Amino acid sequence: MAELVERRSIDVVPDEERHGTAFSQFTLWLGANLQITTLVTGGLAVVFGGDVVWSVLGLLAGNLAGGAVMALHSAQGPKLGMPQMISSRAQFGVKGAVVPLALVIVMYIGFFASGTVLAGQAVGELTHLGDVTGIIIFALVTAVVAAIGYRVIHTLGRVASVICVLAFLYLGVRLLGKIDLGTVVSENHSFHLPMFLLAMALSASWQLAFGPYVADYSRYLPRSTSGRATFWWTLGGTTLGSQWSMTFGVLIAATAGDAFVDNQVGYVVGLGGTGLIASFLYFVIALGKLTINVLDTYGGFMSIVTSVSGFRGQKEVTQRGRSLYIAGIMIAGTVVALIGRNSFLDSFKDFLLFLLTFFTPWSAINLVDYYLISRERYDVPALFDATGRYGGWRWQALTVYGIGLVAQFPFLSTGFYTGPLVDPLGGADISWIVGLIVPAVLYWLISGRGRDTGTFDGAALPEQGAAEASLSR
Repeated sequence: MAELVERRSIDVVPDEERHGTAFSQFTLWLGANLQITTLVTGGLAVVFGGDVVWSVLGLLAGNLAGGAVMALHSAQGPKLGMPQMISSRAQFGVKGAVVPLALVIVMYIGFFASGTVLAGQAVGELTHLGDVTGIIIFALVTAVVAAIGYRVIHTLGRVASVICVLAFLYLGVRLLGKIDLGTVVSENHSFHLPMFLLAMALSASWQLAFGPYVADYSRYLPRSTSGRATFWWTLGGTTLGSQWSMTFGVLIAATAGDAFVDNQVGYVVGLGGTGLIASFLYFVIALGKLTINVLDTYGGFMSIVTSVSGFRGQKEVTQRGRSLYIAGIMIAGTVVALIGRNSFLDSFKDFLLFLLTFFTPWSAINLVDYYLISRERYDVPALFDATGRYGGWRWQALTVYGIGLVAQFPFLSTGFYTGPLVDPLGGADISWIVGLIVPAVLYWLISGRGRDTGTFDGAALPEQGAAEASLSR
């Protein structure tokens, strides 16, 4: 057991502790996306007015676009050997990175809560203890697995990918035996641009929300791991898993009506059968949600430690500290889950689009800096030194980030705010497209010319020593 418990937190993973292959990213992200919340996300495209054919195509477009951005973040892991948000210090400064990190932590708690609502229903039915007890049990199991860390998380992903594939195949056969697919498709294929773009935004936001932590799960791969292999296996797993689940959700939402809206977990299980089959499906729902909720909890732990260490200068966390951080995330997420469990669908849709607004500018800045300006080389020791190369606050990046946020507001459409340019576009929400393009271009124009391009030691990792010294930016 002691060997399974992870010792690393935000510190760099040395070469001798690296292991695995890029294929591990495929199984992890396939298992993380073949689950009930992804299904519900796809169903939202229909629940809020979309048709079947164009909702599926819109979801596919968003999964590919958002998944490509997410996979580019994943490819940073083997190269840098550190959590995703630590690399943000190269753009925002050692302390300035706390600005997007604060929103990332809110995201993790929100996703923990939304996942725990649905998984808690499954656990409650499986144990006959009710939703509230099911939510608490599920939250505790999530915290324990997250505290153990990286190896168990990847093992969980592999197991979940196999079991969930089998379960989704079975449910797909049951659904197709219950509905007339030809009729459903033929009666639901009218193109409506705003609904198509809503479907794109839902799936793109789903993928982009993985960006702040995706490299956390590729950082233990050997440094020799191909960046292209990491990119394609990540993209393949996350796109296949999410599109499969979301398409299933579209078909269910289009044919089940209020039965799905009122009780997502109950309807999906009822589709599969009763007795032992129903118990197995409740277990599958809980297992699928456990995979993604552990990722959210682990990522939340990394983000909190990154925020604190930016001001305290620490690189490592004790096992006791790790447990306390994870317990805090679990408690906060559980409280939100218990409060919001009766208004899940409306709240979740707005939450996804809210997240999209704040994470697209961060992704744009991080990727432009890493791939185009820094060309995949960072001064790693300086990422932990507020007086070093990257400084405490990098106001250029923070300003661009703010402009990227503001630029999206006129195009944003959520339940609590609609921008002035949404109606002229027929109700379409294109804020996430604006949020990627505007800050990417601005950051390239401002930082591409002004960034220090001198040499520095230990560009890739401090443990490499002289072999990687004096790399140019």
